[in-house]
Amino acid sequence: MSTPAAQSPSQTVLYSERLLPALWIWLVIAGLSGTFILAFIPISPTVGYVVAVVAAILLTVLLLMSTPVIRVTADTVQVGRAQIERRWVGEVEAFRGEDATQQRGPALNATAFLCIRGWISPVVRIEITDPADRTPYWLTSTRHPEKLVEALRS
Repeated sequence: MSTPAAQSPSQTVLYSERLLPALWIWLVIAGLSGTFILAFIPISPTVGYVVAVVAAILLTVLLLMSTPVIRVTADTVQVGRAQIERRWVGEVEAFRGEDATQQRGPALNATAFLCIRGWISPVVRIEITDPADRTPYWLTSTRHPEKLVEALRS
């Protein structure tokens, strides 16, 4: 039996978070799936229930596949599909409440990279210092802004 290779220090995950949907999103999926029962019950109640279960499974899979991940290692930062070397990360700042709303709205730079989820209020702004990158900063939703900032500053 082989043992897994040890992770190098540069690959060790310092912070990881999936921006999973809020409870109300799952309730919407349940409600949408339930409408299939009503739509197919005139044909057959069994068909209605089967279609509802299949719809619930498909919607759940699609939602989970589209859920972004935030991952910080010693060498890289990944937010959703975007990834950058840590050496190009500048100032990092967390925002909650009204400050977070300001960052997502009036204070937002139109050229910033966004990974915002409406069901997660706090955000973290990650400055990008790469001279070849026109993106001034990344703005991402996170449920744990202080932990993400701490990981990025370590």
